[in-house]
Amino acid sequence: MSDRISDVRRQFDQATAARLARLIEAYQDDPRSGVAQLVSTARARLARDERERKRTATLYRLEASLRRQGHVIVAGVDEVGRGALAGPVTAAAVVLPAAPRIRGLDDSKRLTPERREQLATELHSVALCMSVAHVSSTEIDAIGIAAAVRRAMTNALAQLTSQPDHVVVDGLPVGVAEGETAVVKGDSKVASVAAASILAKVSRDALMISLAQRYPDYAFDVNKGYGTSDHVEAIARHGLTPLHRRSFSVSGGTLSLF
Repeated sequence: MSDRISDVRRQFDQATAARLARLIEAYQDDPRSGVAQLVSTARARLARDERERKRTATLYRLEASLRRQGHVIVAGVDEVGRGALAGPVTAAAVVLPAAPRIRGLDDSKRLTPERREQLATELHSVALCMSVAHVSSTEIDAIGIAAAVRRAMTNALAQLTSQPDHVVVDGLPVGVAEGETAVVKGDSKVASVAAASILAKVSRDALMISLAQRYPDYAFDVNKGYGTSDHVEAIARHGLTPLHRRSFSVSGGTLSLF
């Protein structure tokens, strides 16, 4: 073959998916081991791309079904921070268009911080509308975590610039809308709910990172208010901040922090 392996590698590295398929066909019989490895890697990449395409199509299936039933604006809602010892509970609401579809949407807990940030940026470009609402630790202590989650979701929905005629929530029914569908593990099964989980996580993490500067002894930039061993030790040494939920227990039991 006249093509140098370095030139072939450059072609594979720079190829789009459509171009990659043509390169595989062109070089699949090349006897050089280096080229054979490039072809093998390219086939694996195409297989991953196809699996992600199918997964993404599945994520959008429920919203497409709701639109066929006549619902024009479908919002996904999710929350983060339910189990933290400090900081707010945060909910996000997101309305996605039927197209373009966003590759990589998933439960925020299954994504790296870097990937969450990338997807949040893409959501700002693609989403029809979206919003975030925080409910403070003081409110959580006053009304309980379940009511606080519902309030955060309700507030996030109310802040959308286009009001949805149907809402999909993660987990069990919450009662935040007359037209509501609850999906267990919806943040990994429904595109708009996955988007909401990412937006809520990125927003709450950013807030806790900023609050870490005000309360440097508690490493909120690292633990995000959750009950890590270092966080519990900091509470023992320095006491509670106004951000701490005094109705919560470090052990998950019924005894409160206060």
